Amino acid sequence: MLLRYFYDQKLAHASYLVGCQATGEALVMDPGRDIDPYVEVAESQGMRIVAVTETHIHADLLSGARELAERTGAQLFLSDEGDADWKYQYHHNYDHHLVKDGDIFKIGNIKFKVLHTPGHTPEHISFIITDTAGANKPMGIFTGDFVFVGDVGRPDLLEAAAGIKGTAEPGARRMFHSLQRFKALPDYMQVWPAHGAGSACGKALGAIPSSTVGYEKLFNWAMNYTDEDAFVQALLSGQPEPPRYFAMMKKLNKEGPKVLHSAPMPEQLPFTHLADLLAQGAMLVDTRSTDAFAAAHIPGTINIPFDNSFTTWSGWLLNYETPYYLIVDAHLLTDVVRALRSIGLDNVLGYSETSAISAWPKSGRHLQSYEVVTPKQAADKVLNGEMFVLDVRNSSEWAEGHLPGANHIMLGYLSARFTEVPTDRPILVQCRSGGRSAIGASLLQSKGVPQVINLLGGFREWAAEGLPIER
Repeated sequence: MLLRYFYDQKLAHASYLVGCQATGEALVMDPGRDIDPYVEVAESQGMRIVAVTETHIHADLLSGARELAERTGAQLFLSDEGDADWKYQYHHNYDHHLVKDGDIFKIGNIKFKVLHTPGHTPEHISFIITDTAGANKPMGIFTGDFVFVGDVGRPDLLEAAAGIKGTAEPGARRMFHSLQRFKALPDYMQVWPAHGAGSACGKALGAIPSSTVGYEKLFNWAMNYTDEDAFVQALLSGQPEPPRYFAMMKKLNKEGPKVLHSAPMPEQLPFTHLADLLAQGAMLVDTRSTDAFAAAHIPGTINIPFDNSFTTWSGWLLNYETPYYLIVDAHLLTDVVRALRSIGLDNVLGYSETSAISAWPKSGRHLQSYEVVTPKQAADKVLNGEMFVLDVRNSSEWAEGHLPGANHIMLGYLSARFTEVPTDRPILVQCRSGGRSAIGASLLQSKGVPQVINLLGGFREWAAEGLPIER
């Protein structure tokens, strides 16, 4: 058996290629939208991708299952569990097989057994695999968003992100019972989840790529509960705000993502067109670092740095119905567009290179900047009430402690609530370390808020300096 691991840092997403070396047949598990890596690895190993499957209808990324079926002719193995609201709608156009709990299928000599594991979502399934060429007992389990390393999938996304009321607590109770089935599996079995640290599909995911059933039974916090009510309360508390784009991912993955094979790159625009676009109210996203943006940027643009959080914050802040434009280093364009398309943000109509920043003043226009201060530099004005302190962290972070007199608007909601921010005094934007608050500062400036300051080092540095904290 061949097992290959793929990991997208920006989505904290893990996917897998499972191949039978005896027959040259391979299956892809929980693929992302960019399928080139799977196709390239399969070809390099002399294998054919004949099947594709996924553990559930994903909320945090656009699935590549349809893309693989379209390009390679792979058969779809999709869940037929759950209620009528969460059934796949696009599979009829492809060779497919709908599976339920207890079903078994083979790819070459590799046996896949379906285990219905609801909780994260009603239709969620896991796959127990056995390499029958050399063993009569299972090797491991692909758990998707059911069991992670050190955590379990959150059950509140259908309610918090998709707006389906009354589903969080029943989902948590289903998760409790699914875990009893997991605990009955042999300790030696390997566990291959679909996400790692940084994913919003749980609250305490570990950074280790795989685990074992026995290890999780010993050290995963969720396995320690024997009382269902206590487990439900613990699972539902402290979950981070689900990114706004999650609801769109559920919809697109259920209906069938648009096939993107050979889609062209966006058009390059001369920097002279940017002023017209801004005047028309277009969204321009500057992908440079926060330091570079703070020092100088084109007025009206927002800053979403191209780092490991880029995809998540793009999903929070960009609109799926409204076109947008990029300012990006030319050598990063392909990677940036690929990251945006991984969550279905296909409506980027054009880009300008970062040289537009230096060219802007030469055309008689002014660049903009914002101030950056350390906690020591800001402390007196904060404590004297001379600044409006805006905390853009998650609610759970805010609850653990915040700057005296601070006001809380989580970054993902700032665009919709910016009118709550005064314009008659300096605005000190603050997060945990200074990254999210930099994005927030750019948003406020783009909305016309005049005195914006970013707190360098954020709450973490403020606390390290021994400055006052409210709880």
